[in-house]
Amino acid sequence: MQQAPASVPERARQVGEADAAARRARWAWAEASVWTDRMLAALETGVKGDRWFSLIDKVYSPKNLWSAWAKSARNKGAPGVDGITVDRYADGVEANLAHLSEQLKAGTYQPQPIRRAHIPKTDGTTRPLGIPTVRDRVVQGAIRHAIEPIFEREFAQHSYGFRPGKGCKDALRRVDELLKAGHRFVVDADLKGYFDTIPHDRLMREVEKRVADGSVLKLIESFLTANVMDGLEQWTPAAGAPQGAVLSPLLSNIYLNPLDHLMAANGWEMVRYADDFVILCKSREDADRALAEVQRWTAQAGLTLHPDKTRLADAATDGFEFLGYRFTKGRRYPRHKSIMKLHDAIRARTRRASGVSLGVTVALVNPVLKGWFAYFKHASGGMDGVDGWVRERLRGILRHQNKLPGRSGPTDGRRWPNRFFAGVGLFSLEAAHRLARQSMKMAH
Repeated sequence: MQQAPASVPERARQVGEADAAARRARWAWAEASVWTDRMLAALETGVKGDRWFSLIDKVYSPKNLWSAWAKSARNKGAPGVDGITVDRYADGVEANLAHLSEQLKAGTYQPQPIRRAHIPKTDGTTRPLGIPTVRDRVVQGAIRHAIEPIFEREFAQHSYGFRPGKGCKDALRRVDELLKAGHRFVVDADLKGYFDTIPHDRLMREVEKRVADGSVLKLIESFLTANVMDGLEQWTPAAGAPQGAVLSPLLSNIYLNPLDHLMAANGWEMVRYADDFVILCKSREDADRALAEVQRWTAQAGLTLHPDKTRLADAATDGFEFLGYRFTKGRRYPRHKSIMKLHDAIRARTRRASGVSLGVTVALVNPVLKGWFAYFKHASGGMDGVDGWVRERLRGILRHQNKLPGRSGPTDGRRWPNRFFAGVGLFSLEAAHRLARQSMKMAH
């Protein structure tokens, strides 16, 4: 008599399914079309030699390319050197993605040059951005889907920039915690031109520690060495990962990850968001040692600490700046540059001779104020001064519309008092801040 095959006990099946569900929940952000349950299990248990082979088929998978395209379409973004916008690419997206998949599979895909754009900064300088074409953004997104979980698994806990489930507010919260715990001596570091100076060969060596698929490595390197076009000029970069490219945030974290773990191994509390980081210590001697170690590491990594912007600070007396805030004497405020950046945005929407009504102007200003407040609502103060400045801008418009001479007059505050602007719906930072602080007190 033939023996019936042994069945898997119901209990074992339930446990296995529960484990898989829990694992999927832990990696919910990972691209499902790439990271199957089997791959996630291998990710958590480890693969032979801690290096991943056979990833290129995940990159050129039609489902992965469609997912990468969907994210690019949501982000919009400016066109690259070919002038093709997201909307224009969408017109023939099925054929476009099928062609990309074929090129990637055949190994004939080559990225197009990156368009250089210059974004003005509040200090009068500019920040260079590299804008890839839409097709290249899709491919970079597909590569990121394939490799990000591999590196995310070993990124340091207190690295917050461009990581799933982490952000600026988490980094700021961590700094607050450390300050309250007595870490008052701060290494306030600044990497000079970090994104433009990452050495390609050393970066690729870090990537190769975990990725062994030669086709994927070749693709990543091709993006790093893609020509840059700035107006009529064109050149091949010898270093750097262009800000604005989809892969660059991940690559920048990969390169600084050894520094994160070095600081932790020495017992120093480092909080990093991309290339912006601080190290908080309980003694000046520890801070001195931490700074010396950072100087040693950056020098051997081919990076440069900005000599004028890197310093030791006592949070109790000197204060320091991090992620748009100024920390001083146990409190944090919007830093001066953050306020000036807001002024610039408001100034562009409150031109005296714009010819639009006050209601229209308020409708243009409010989203800017609300967005700024959403980030700075945990500040200890500094809102009333911004409110006053905004009202003065609006009073200048009203004077112009009422054909009154000059930009301001001694009776303007009586003619258009603060309650007048509240009546037309102007968002008040101070009022919103007061409500937020009351809500936080009630919550505690």
